[in-house]
Amino acid sequence: MQERLNRWLAGLHPLFRRVLVFVIGMTLLFVGIVMLVLPGPGILVILIALALLATEFAWANSLLQRAKHHASRAANKLSRSR
Repeated sequence: MQERLNRWLAGLHPLFRRVLVFVIGMTLLFVGIVMLVLPGPGILVILIALALLATEFAWANSLLQRAKHHASRAANKLSRSR
């Protein structure tokens, strides 16, 4: 999915692409945080926002890798407890 997004964004001017990714990504991130307290898939939306932001920003890529690591650890704990 990230390759498809990168191909779509590749045709845009670099500055416009960076601003577009930032605005959409931060909006999704905010909506995901709000969904943590309201009904909705908050964690999923936050992960999608980080994946989008990671296409342009190293800090988002770092957060996404940490989230993947923690999700993997949680899945391992769940599988061991059954």
